[in-house]
Amino acid sequence: MSRLAVPKTYKLFIGGGFPRSESGRTYEVARADGAFLANAAKASRKDARDAVVAARGAVGGWAGATAYNRGQVLYRIAELLEGRRAQFVAEIEDAEGATRAQAAAQVDEAIDRWVWYAGWADKFAQVAGNANPVAGPYFNISVPEPTGVVAIVAPQDSSLVGLVSAVAPALVAGNAVVVVASERFPLSAITLAEVLATSDVPKGVVNVLTGSPAEIAPWLASHADVNAIDLVGAGDLDWIDLEIAAADTLKRVLRPEQGPDAAAPTLDRIAAFTETKTVWHTKSLR
Repeated sequence: MSRLAVPKTYKLFIGGGFPRSESGRTYEVARADGAFLANAAKASRKDARDAVVAARGAVGGWAGATAYNRGQVLYRIAELLEGRRAQFVAEIEDAEGATRAQAAAQVDEAIDRWVWYAGWADKFAQVAGNANPVAGPYFNISVPEPTGVVAIVAPQDSSLVGLVSAVAPALVAGNAVVVVASERFPLSAITLAEVLATSDVPKGVVNVLTGSPAEIAPWLASHADVNAIDLVGAGDLDWIDLEIAAADTLKRVLRPEQGPDAAAPTLDRIAAFTETKTVWHTKSLR
């Protein structure tokens, strides 16, 4: 007797758990040739709100961790990505119709980018901060601090590299993240969420929503408890309206990027979601 395969059920990732959408909705994910590949959860406005609540509850602990500890945690994610490399390669092959070599190159690039950002966790403050010259017997020091909860619309034409490129820099400085994955290629996003769930990342620091960015992004852009929004993958949406909604709640906004270099690793992507705190301290008169 031939055995029946056990198909995977792809869910959301909120607060460290894997719930179905509260609406019960799913949508079909197709292979590159149009054949059925899997069902994925279709997140709702309520799911987005739940993800923001989870991120808000987690951001204090993550921001309060030492930069060295955050770097260790982020590097651990890269280790686990390497350990599940074959699964990511197979998913990208199925979803994007890439060759095995092309899919492997994408996974390797995603791992390398994660390592790159992990390395900056305990070094970024020295580059972005400053000891300011002042006229008086004072030390004047500027240091970067996390913005808080960052919503992200991930690049929509990439299974894994775009997602990693958008999420990793927001985490480096201590932000918590709610990310809307690629609607066409969501499977690697949930597999990445499984990596996060089995790593040392605290629950709620990263929350992954699958479904329609056009439906979810407006609620995140207007949510008063979201501090910033990265629209890197929102180029096909009416992102001007999203930017206006974000301005109503004084959010910091990164505009969409197009092309193969979208969300390429830079220190600017880390700095985009930090605030600068300046401290004065008297010098000893002795």
